[in-house]
Amino acid sequence: MLNLEIKHRTDIAPATAGWFVILLALAAMYVPTYWAAADSTWQSEDNAHGALVLAVVLWLFWRQRKLITDSPNHPSRALGGVSFTLGLLFYVYGRALESRSFEFLSPVLVISGLLLVIKGREALKAAWFPVLYLLFTIPLPAVVVDTLTGPLKQWISALVVNGLYGLGYPISRAGVMISIGQYQLLVADACSGLHSMFSMAAIGTLYMYLRNSSSKPHNLAMLASMIPISFFANIIRVSLLVLITYYLGDEAGQGILHGAAGMALMLFSLACLFGIDFLFGRHVKPKASPSADVAPDHLIHRV
Repeated sequence: MLNLEIKHRTDIAPATAGWFVILLALAAMYVPTYWAAADSTWQSEDNAHGALVLAVVLWLFWRQRKLITDSPNHPSRALGGVSFTLGLLFYVYGRALESRSFEFLSPVLVISGLLLVIKGREALKAAWFPVLYLLFTIPLPAVVVDTLTGPLKQWISALVVNGLYGLGYPISRAGVMISIGQYQLLVADACSGLHSMFSMAAIGTLYMYLRNSSSKPHNLAMLASMIPISFFANIIRVSLLVLITYYLGDEAGQGILHGAAGMALMLFSLACLFGIDFLFGRHVKPKASPSADVAPDHLIHRV
C-alpha cells in the first residue's frame, strides 16, 4: 500500500512542477506590465477598474484549476502555436512602443496558446471566461474613445436639456455647453458615459457567468440591456449634476456630490440589471430536456 502511494505521488509531481514553471514564466513576463499599469494607466478614473478585473481573473483561474488540469490531454499544437507566437509578438511590440492595448492583449493569446499546446481544446474550454475576461484590463484605444465620445456627449446634452426644459427649467445648450440660470456647465469626456458602459459590461458579464442561467432569452436580454442601462443612468447623473449646480451652486456641483453622483450611477445601473435578471428568472423558464417527458423504455407499453 505504501509503494502505491509513493508511485502515485511521483506520477503527479512532474505535472505539478510543469504548471509551476509555466506560472513562473507568465509572472516574469506580465508582473512588470501590470505593475507599471498600477502606477500609470490604472491611476486614472477611466481605467481604475483594471486592477479589480485582474484580481477577479486570478480568482477565476484558481476556481477553474481542477477542470483545467484534469482535462484530457489532446494537444492542439498548430493552433496553440499560432496563438502563442502572436501573443509574444504583441507583447514585444507593446513593450517596445509602450502600446498598452497590444501589451494587455498579449496574455489573452499567450495563455490560450499555452492551454492548447499543453492540454488541448477542453482545457481552453474550461478557462474560456477568465481568458476572455482579461480583455477588460485593456484600456480603450484613443481612436475608439475619440470616435464615440463626441456623439455620446451630444446626445446626452440634448436629452438632458430637452428633459429639464420640458419640466420648466431655464436651460439651453450650445453643443455640449449647458446653460442653466446663471451657470454654464461643460459636458466633459468623462461625462459621456463611455467608460461607465465599459465598467458596466465588465460587472454584468461576470454576474451572468456566475449566475450561469441556462435560458438563452434570459442571457440575451441581460446582454442587450447593459449598454442602454448605462446610457440612461448617465443621463440621470448629468441631470442631477445640472440640478445640484442650479440649486446649490458651482462648488457643490463640482465637489463631493460630483463623486457621489458617479457612485449613484453605478448602483442604479446594477439595480436595473438585477431587476431584469429577477423578472426573467421569474417569468422565463428554461425549456425542459426532452428526455424528462419521456418514460423509460422498459415502462413503455408496446401495442
